[in-house]
Amino acid sequence: MTDSPSTIRHETVRANGIDLHVARAGQGQPLVLLHGWPEFWLTWEPVMTRLADRFDLIVPDLRGFGASEKPDPGPSDKAGADVHAADILGLLDVLGIERAGLVGHDVGAYVGQSLGRRAPERLTGLFFFDCPYPGIGPRLAAPEMLAEIWYQSFHVKPFAAALVGTSREACRLHIGHFLRHWAGGNPAAFDDVLDAFTDNFMAPGNLQGGFNWYVSAQGGRLAMIEGKAPPQAPIAVPTCIRWGTADPLFPYAWTDRLGETFSDLDLAPLEGVGHFPHREAPDRAAAEIARFFAGRGA
Repeated sequence: MTDSPSTIRHETVRANGIDLHVARAGQGQPLVLLHGWPEFWLTWEPVMTRLADRFDLIVPDLRGFGASEKPDPGPSDKAGADVHAADILGLLDVLGIERAGLVGHDVGAYVGQSLGRRAPERLTGLFFFDCPYPGIGPRLAAPEMLAEIWYQSFHVKPFAAALVGTSREACRLHIGHFLRHWAGGNPAAFDDVLDAFTDNFMAPGNLQGGFNWYVSAQGGRLAMIEGKAPPQAPIAVPTCIRWGTADPLFPYAWTDRLGETFSDLDLAPLEGVGHFPHREAPDRAAAEIARFFAGRGA
């Protein structure tokens, strides 16, 4: 008896010197789906089941997250976008995939931008939800945003992981806050998997592994807030961005400078959706992904 296309398979792939856990499903054109924080591969499951009949879905846990390796047990600044991008290129090499589409969210969108600059020839296209990018600039730390971005400063503290991991309930409260609050269009979007997400982040090393993204990104974040981020050439890879209008973290008004970062851009709002379109509105999210990548085979 053969598996159906939507059956999710799990494997460990040695790439760029570390072990990456990868969830896979489907068949057809390869698509890599990259999660954000506080997430791991499971965040994409609703979209995976909707796309598996058309795409070969490759969904890794980024280094430090989920069941992937945590090469640095303590706070580390070696988990920035360029490092994750090198991991993904290594993963594609090991899997024998010359070109793939990339779908990114949150941290995954930063990684996708690094890939778009570093190896555009490996990409059939870029697709991002609610995409952080340099053009947000000092608006990230505007007075009305300070109550939203507090966690970015907290997560770089050397005691943050130990504090959040004091108990399972403390971890559940911390992770659950962001999954509910940021899901502006459907605050219950993660309720059915909140225990699984809590178990994931309570696994040894996973809280610090995720927080190391913020440690690694801190210098760039401060430069962006200060308006001192160095200019970069626009990414020429065809890019589609769908941005939720109910995202409390990244307001839709912040899309106004996307053209400075992406020279071939398809932008549209997702009305009534927050920070996690792939969980809040998976039918719409999957349809947008499928529409963009139709005909963009390798």
